[in-house]
Amino acid sequence: MQKKRVLILCTANSARSQMAHGLLNDLASDQFDVFSAGTKPSQVNPFAIEAMQQVGIDISHHTSDGIDLYINQSFDYVITVCDKAAETCPIFPGPAHRLHWGFPDPAAVTGSHDDILASFAHVRDGLKQKLVDWLATNP
Repeated sequence: MQKKRVLILCTANSARSQMAHGLLNDLASDQFDVFSAGTKPSQVNPFAIEAMQQVGIDISHHTSDGIDLYINQSFDYVITVCDKAAETCPIFPGPAHRLHWGFPDPAAVTGSHDDILASFAHVRDGLKQKLVDWLATNP
């Protein structure tokens, strides 16, 4: 069986899309080839790495890629995880079913290390639940 291709997008490709990328790889790497990108890429947020380490997933090797890297590639699913990326997401060639799951930007939270990490963990857990639900209904 050929794996389906999934591209997960957010604005900076630093937190939400990176965590969703790591989660989907962990949950279903036998079913999907997973990629993530940003409309304005930056770098993988250290809090995203730490939040994922809390659940035993290492995304420290991920890179923050721009959407231009994938624009001419075909995907089965394109999932946006922030509203800005959903608004500016280009059309991809091929079947590309588009899904939008808007999550708040955990990097926008200020406060102590523990406060910020808690916001990343909250978004991580929400992404995981969305992915688990989606996988339960995805043939």
